[in-house]
Amino acid sequence: MQADLERLRLEQNKLSKRVMRETGRAIADFNMIEAGDRVMVCVSGGKDSYSMLDILMTLRSRAPIDFEIVAVNLDQMQPGFPTEVLPAYLTKVGVPFHIEKRDTYSIVKRLIPEGKTTCSLCSRLRRGNLYRIAKELGATKIALGHHRDDILGTFFLNMFYGAKLKAMPPKLVSDDGRHTVIRPLAYVPETDLIAYAEWKQFPIIPCDLCGSQENLKRKEVTCMLQEWDKKNPGRVWNIFKALANVTPSHLMDQQLFDFVGLKPDGCSNPQGDTAFDPVPIPSEAAAIENISGTRSFPLWTLHVDTY
Repeated sequence: MQADLERLRLEQNKLSKRVMRETGRAIADFNMIEAGDRVMVCVSGGKDSYSMLDILMTLRSRAPIDFEIVAVNLDQMQPGFPTEVLPAYLTKVGVPFHIEKRDTYSIVKRLIPEGKTTCSLCSRLRRGNLYRIAKELGATKIALGHHRDDILGTFFLNMFYGAKLKAMPPKLVSDDGRHTVIRPLAYVPETDLIAYAEWKQFPIIPCDLCGSQENLKRKEVTCMLQEWDKKNPGRVWNIFKALANVTPSHLMDQQLFDFVGLKPDGCSNPQGDTAFDPVPIPSEAAAIENISGTRSFPLWTLHVDTY
C-alpha cells in the first residue's frame, strides 16, 4: 500500500512538472502574458478551464513578472445548470471572479433545428459576450482553455471539411481588433489534462447543450487522433510540430508565395527544390523530443520543477 501511494505521488509530481513546463513554454514562446497584464481566465466548469486556472495561478506565484488573474464564467442559462458550483470553488481557491448570466441557451435552441450542430452559433454568442465582459473588467488578455488536441482537431476539420490549412493559433487579436486572446494550454495534450483534473478533483460541470451531440465531426477527428497515437506513437506530436514549421514555397498558396513571378536567378538556394529529398523517420522518443525537448527556455519555465 505504501509503495502504491509513493508511486502515485511520483506520477502526480511528474504530471505537475510537465503541464507547468509546457504551459510556461507556450506562454514564453508566444509572449502571451506580460508585466502588468490583467488576464481574464474563462472558466466553463470543464476539466480544461479548471486546469488552466489552476496552472496559471501556480505559475503566477513563480513567474518573473507580476500580473493579475480574474476568473470569468458565462452562465448561458442551461436548464439544470448548478449555479452554486463555480462561485463556491472560485471563492475557495481565492481568485477574484465574475459570473455573467446571459440566456444564450434559449437563442441557440430557438434558431438551431433539433439534431443540428449547435457549436457554431453557441461559440459566436459566447465570444461576443466574453469580449464585452473583458472590456468592462479592463482585462488585457482573454485566456481560453484549448489544448494541443483541440488545435489539431480544428486543423483537420478545416482541412477535411473546409479545404483550408488553418488551426487555432496560440495567440490572436479578436475580430474587432480590441482584445488579445491567448491559449496557454496550446502545448498540453488532453490526456495530461484528464489526469490533472482527476488528481485535483475539480467539481466538473457537464455541458448538456453540446455534450450530448455524439456525432459531431470534431469527435470523429478526436477518435482518429487517438487511434493514431496508439498505433503510431509520435505521429500526433509531429503533426502538431508541423504547424510551426511551414514551407510556403512547397505548398500552393499564391498569397503566401509568388509562384507566378518565380524564375531562376542562377544563385544557389538552400531553401529551393527539396521536394524529393528523403523524409527522415524519427523514433517515438525523437518525435516527442522535437516538441518538448531539452532546449533552454525563458524565465517563465525556470521554476516549474520546484513542486
